[in-house]
Amino acid sequence: MAESRLTASQQAAYWEKTKRLMLFILAAWFFFSFLIHFWAPQLNTIRIIGFPLGYYMAAQGSLIAFVLMCVWNAKAQDRIDHEFGVQDE
Repeated sequence: MAESRLTASQQAAYWEKTKRLMLFILAAWFFFSFLIHFWAPQLNTIRIIGFPLGYYMAAQGSLIAFVLMCVWNAKAQDRIDHEFGVQDE
């Protein structure tokens, strides 16, 4: 395993960065999964092309945000892996 080439302090730094990324992604997931939907009734007072904004944010915006978070997470983790030299070959 490539990770075994790291010293203990490098492993700790690697997992600290990975944990920070994971916690940020989980916070963003929580925001787009629950908080946006919680405010949907208030957002529904704004209409775009005849549809309430809450509909766009809950039905479409959350899905787009999830896909973008997956792409961003993969790229950010890849940068962390390259930084510590544990990337996949």
